[in-house]
Amino acid sequence: MKQTLLFLLLLLNYIGYAQYDSNIDQSKNVDFVQVDAEVSILPINKLVKGEAVYKFKTLRSLDSVFIDAKNMSFSEVILNGKTAKYNYDASKIWIRATFSPNKEYSLFLKYETNPSQTMYFINWEAPKELEVPRQVWTQGQGRFTSYWLPSFDDMTEKVVFNLTINFNKEYQVISNGELLKKVLLNDTISQWQYKMEKPMSSYLVAIAAGNYSKMKLSSNSNVPIELYIEPKDSLKSEPTYRYSKQLMDFFESEIGVAYPWKNYKQVPVQDFLFSGMENTTTTIFSDSFVIDSTAFIDQNYVFVNAHELAHQWFGNMVTETNGTNHWLHEGFATYYAWLAEKEIFGEDYFYWKLYESAEQLKELSDSGKGDSVLDPNASSLTFYQKGAWALHVLKELVGEENFKESVKNYLLKNAYSNVTTEDFVREVEEVSKMDVSKWEEDWLQQSAFQGTEALSLLKKSEFLVRYMELAALRETPFSVKEEYLAKALEFPVNEYLGQEAVFQLSGNSSEDATLLYEKAFETNNTMVKQAIAFSIDSIPVELKSDFMGLLKDPSYLTQENALLKLWLQFPEETLNILEQTKDSQGFQNKNVRLLWLVINLVSPEITSEKKTDYFEELSGYTSKYLPIGLRQNAFGYLYQINTFTDQNLLDLLEGGQHQTGRFRSYCRSLLEKLLKQEEYRAKYVTLIDDMEKTDVEFLTKRIQN
Repeated sequence: MKQTLLFLLLLLNYIGYAQYDSNIDQSKNVDFVQVDAEVSILPINKLVKGEAVYKFKTLRSLDSVFIDAKNMSFSEVILNGKTAKYNYDASKIWIRATFSPNKEYSLFLKYETNPSQTMYFINWEAPKELEVPRQVWTQGQGRFTSYWLPSFDDMTEKVVFNLTINFNKEYQVISNGELLKKVLLNDTISQWQYKMEKPMSSYLVAIAAGNYSKMKLSSNSNVPIELYIEPKDSLKSEPTYRYSKQLMDFFESEIGVAYPWKNYKQVPVQDFLFSGMENTTTTIFSDSFVIDSTAFIDQNYVFVNAHELAHQWFGNMVTETNGTNHWLHEGFATYYAWLAEKEIFGEDYFYWKLYESAEQLKELSDSGKGDSVLDPNASSLTFYQKGAWALHVLKELVGEENFKESVKNYLLKNAYSNVTTEDFVREVEEVSKMDVSKWEEDWLQQSAFQGTEALSLLKKSEFLVRYMELAALRETPFSVKEEYLAKALEFPVNEYLGQEAVFQLSGNSSEDATLLYEKAFETNNTMVKQAIAFSIDSIPVELKSDFMGLLKDPSYLTQENALLKLWLQFPEETLNILEQTKDSQGFQNKNVRLLWLVINLVSPEITSEKKTDYFEELSGYTSKYLPIGLRQNAFGYLYQINTFTDQNLLDLLEGGQHQTGRFRSYCRSLLEKLLKQEEYRAKYVTLIDDMEKTDVEFLTKRIQN
C-alpha cells in the first residue's frame, strides 16, 4: 500500500511539473545568454555526440526551465556544478530545481542523437571509388536546430552561440562566426572552434562540412568574405560567385548600416532543401547554382546571393517576433535583392522583375487566392514578392530619403532583437511625418493585390510602357502589327522587347515572318535568340543554317531547344547535330547531355553497340549519390522511352523518401504512374528481396492504394 501511494505521489509530482511547464511562457521568465557547445559528428553512423553549456538568468521564481531537444539521449545533466533532476519527453528536457529570481545559472548537457532531420549526411555510404561529394550540412529554418543541438524552437530567444566541431581532418568545416583556431586532435579528427559575438535565434545556427577550397575577398569596409567551392568545380568559382563583393558593398551603402557581423561565408551543398538559407554569417545554398559562364545567363546565383546576404540585416540582425511578421524577413530580402540586381543589371531589368512579379500577384489575387502579407499562413509568393512590392510602394509614397532613413533607424534601434510590423511602421511615420495607415491597409492587410496602383508605378519606366504597348498586340493580326514587331528588333535591340516580338511570331510561317526571324537572328542578342529557339514551331528552310548556329549558342536552354527541334524537323541531319553537341553537358541536371543521349537511343542512324553505352550512361544518372536535379531529369527521360532497369526502379523508391520535398513529390508521382501498369507492379514485387525494410514498407503502402 505504501509503495502504491509513493508511486501515485511521484506520478502526480511529474504531472504537476508537466502541466505547469506547458503553460509557462519561458521567454518572458528565463533569459538564455550564451551557449558553448562541442559537437562530434560521425557521418558514417549519422550520429552526433555533444556537450553544451548554457548560461542563463531566471527573471522570477521558477520550479523548472526547459530546452528543446528532439529524440536525444542524455548521459549528464549538471546545474551549477551539481547533478540535476530532469524530465524528458523526446521533445523537451525539463530541468527541475528551485530557481530564484535574478540569479545566473550554468547548465551542462551531454547527449547523443541520430538526427532524423535538420542535419543531413550526404553520400557517406557511397562506395569509396565513386567520386561524389561527401558532405554534412544543416538546415534549421522550419526544421528545428533542436534535432542536433539542444536549443530553442522560438526565434524570440536570442543567444550567443559558440560552436566547437570535431570532424574528419580531411574535410573543411564551416559554421557561424569567426574561426578562432583549428587543431588536430588525433590521426583522423580535427577540431574547429567558432565564436560569435552577437546573439541570434537558434534556427540560424549552421554547420557545413565537405571537401572545399576557399576563395577570399574583402568588402570596401574590410568585411572578410569567404567563398567555398569543391575543388572539382574550381573553374566555376568566378561565374558562380560573380558580383559577391559588389553585393556586400552595395548593401552597406544602400541600407546605410554596416554589415552586422564579423565575416561572411557561402557554401554550396548537394540536395539542399531550398535555393539557399541565410544562417548568420554562413549562407548555405544549393550546388545547382554552381555554374559555368554559359549557364550564367539562364541560371545564375545573383538573386539568391543577394537575397540571402540581405537577410543578414533583415531576419538575422532584426528578427520577426512571429509568423505574422514574416514579411519583414522575406519582403525586405526580396526587395533589396531586386535593388542590388538593378545596380548590376540596370533599371530595365529592375522594372522587368517588378512587372513579372505584379503579373503573378495579380493572377493569384484575381483567382481568389491572394493573401495578406500579415497572414502567417500566406504563400511564399505573398511573403516574398507582395512584401517587396509593399516596400516599393512605400518608398514611392514617403520618398527615397525618408524611406532609407526609416530603414536605418528601424535596424539600429532594434539591433539583435525581435521586431513587429508596428516597429517598422513607427519609424516610417516618425521620419516622414506622414500617416501611412492607408498604405498599411492596402498593402499589408488586404488580401487583394492593388493592381491599379502597381500599374501606375510601373509606367514610370519608359521601357516598360513600350513593352506593355507591344504586349497588347498579341491578339492583333500579323499584318497590322508587322511594322511594330520590326521596330522592336531594330539595333540596338532591347532584349525584352526583342523577345516579345519573337514570341509574337510563333506559329507564323509566312515569308514576312521569316524575314523578321532573320532580323531577330541579326541582333545577335542571346536572349532574343533564346526566344527564337523556344517559340519557332516549324523551322523554315531559309533559317536552317541560322538555327544550326544555335547549337553553339552561349545558353544551355537555347542549345537544348535547338537540338530537339532540329532533330525532329531534319532527321537526316541527326549525325551532324549530334556531332556538334557531343561535348555539351548543360546545367547540373545535364539538360543538353541527357537529350543528346535520348536522341542517340531512339534514332535508327545510331549503331546498336553505341546505344548500349548510351543507355548505361542515361540509366546511371538516377543513382542516389547524384544531385536531385540530374536524377529527376534522368527519371523523366527514362519514363518517356519507357525503359527502366531494376536499379532505376529501386532508385525511384529512394527518391520517394528523399529529404528534399520537390524531388520527393516528383518521385512519388512517377511511382504512382508506374504502379498503374501491371508490368511495373510485377517488377517491383520481384525486387522486394533486394530492398531495405523502409523501402518495402514505403512500396507496400503504395501498392495497396
